[in-house]
Amino acid sequence: MKAAVTIALVPDIKTGPWIYWHDLETSMAKAASLGFDAVELFTASPDAVAPDRLTALGDQFGIKIAAVGTGAGKVLHGLTLTDPDAHVRSKAVAFIADMISFGAGFGAPAIIGSMQGNAVPGVEREQALAWLADGLNILGKQAHEQGVTLIYEPLNRYETNLINRLEDGVTLLKSLETQGVKLLADLFHMNIEETSLADSIRSAGSSIGHVHFADSNRRPVGFGHTTMREVATALQAIPYEGYISAEAFPWPDPDQAAQQTITAFKQYFG
Repeated sequence: MKAAVTIALVPDIKTGPWIYWHDLETSMAKAASLGFDAVELFTASPDAVAPDRLTALGDQFGIKIAAVGTGAGKVLHGLTLTDPDAHVRSKAVAFIADMISFGAGFGAPAIIGSMQGNAVPGVEREQALAWLADGLNILGKQAHEQGVTLIYEPLNRYETNLINRLEDGVTLLKSLETQGVKLLADLFHMNIEETSLADSIRSAGSSIGHVHFADSNRRPVGFGHTTMREVATALQAIPYEGYISAEAFPWPDPDQAAQQTITAFKQYFG
């Protein structure tokens, strides 16, 4: 398994669970100096960072791109895959498709979290799930054709009324026409929704394509009450070989949060 840390470059989501902010070069340098293998990027758009610059920084610091987030599509533009308006759904697919292409240039998957949306009043949940599946089928196929995986993230009940548990995510993936979609096991969301994090991970098995590393309170691992040894044992048992990426609050500050994260990663996976 490989360690990654989040960098957000979108001022509108500054209060979110991201370790580093704003300065891409400085953040990548700090991540590399601590021993992280990669960074996970949250940008405002697919063209927010020039690919040549990102390649140069990666080469300079010896660090990869673990994944790219798509959340700006919802935060900045109000786009989701389950909007009742077909035109909005189409724009959401187009935005994510562009993010897939951006990430694919670095061998990195795109993550669909908040852009999945909700079953809003007046829309049956089954209809919303059908729209979600339609989007995932289109985008999963595109990701596969570009040599990457599309990552779908079950969120807790306070953020979506669609898919909240890994088990339901596996069911959704099995219903798709594409095999280009994997699940994101976010330990914070799982702490809210799963009876046992370890059992859920074992059950989902090879359906897991990415892991978000955060404690029960969304602070860096070690600052909450998650029983991380059981989680680590389950991930090793599946076996999971991808990125363990810190999507956590920069508490008490970004540098200490990053240090705590890499220390915890080495403790459980080193």
